[in-house]
Amino acid sequence: MTATLKQLETFVWVAALGSFRRTADKLNTTQPNISVRISGLEASLGVKLFDRDAGSVTLTAAGTSLLEPAQRVLDAADAFAEQAGTAARQSGVIRLGVTEIIVQSWLGRFLKELRALYPETVVELVVDLSAELEKDLTDRALDLALMNGPVPDPAIHSVALGDVPLMWVAAPEIAKTVTGLDAVSRHPVLTFSRKTVPYAELAAYFRDHPAGPVRLVPSNNLAACVQMTVDGLGIAALPRILIKDALAGGRLVPLDVDWCPAPLRFTACYAHTPSRSVVRNAAELAQAIALEDMR
Repeated sequence: MTATLKQLETFVWVAALGSFRRTADKLNTTQPNISVRISGLEASLGVKLFDRDAGSVTLTAAGTSLLEPAQRVLDAADAFAEQAGTAARQSGVIRLGVTEIIVQSWLGRFLKELRALYPETVVELVVDLSAELEKDLTDRALDLALMNGPVPDPAIHSVALGDVPLMWVAAPEIAKTVTGLDAVSRHPVLTFSRKTVPYAELAAYFRDHPAGPVRLVPSNNLAACVQMTVDGLGIAALPRILIKDALAGGRLVPLDVDWCPAPLRFTACYAHTPSRSVVRNAAELAQAIALEDMR
């Protein structure tokens, strides 16, 4: 009796997730089916792969030694499908996480080109803050995340998507009154959510360089933040990629300010294991589109 690819895929996912139930959810099947696949694989190999105790699942010594060879077999099957030209016809699901900046810039083009490459693959989309996407990616609730990175977890691979610079802007009538950071305190500073790097940088800067009692107004919706800035409700340091139309139309004006939060560094992040060629290829596609779009 020999191991099947489905059994090996199940083995690798159980090892990654540490749970039969979560693996069943991931592979769109039932927990009993997962148990049958693992039991069948153990019987065919003649070894015990997992220790099971009160719902927890951990690799045995034999399971640990076989995990990397199992992943290599799956990688080889993926490569075979790519070489044979059948990968595009493979069905499946990619759980994709993205930040709002990507949603409002090049996500549409990315999804269209990905669908052209893999027409039978379904994309399930999650839009959230990078901190939440990182957590979901580490927990394997996401296959791919396009987010601020890289992720420090060595099990997560990061592909550089380029930097997104920020710039201080305001509506024309407000811009006339702002000639430097000393004038910032006269207006609310509209900014990113409290859980983001730009918010932390702004809070730290104004704490260390007092410019009067600065009022930071965080928002978890950048589209609303841009619109509030256009409406003259405050000034903001916003990603250039999101405000180029407002700048071109004169609805926003750059401010003469000598400090700005650091550019946002974006990455396409996915787990090394279990690996899937469609996820790796999607990350490379995101890189090509992002670097072109942000030039």
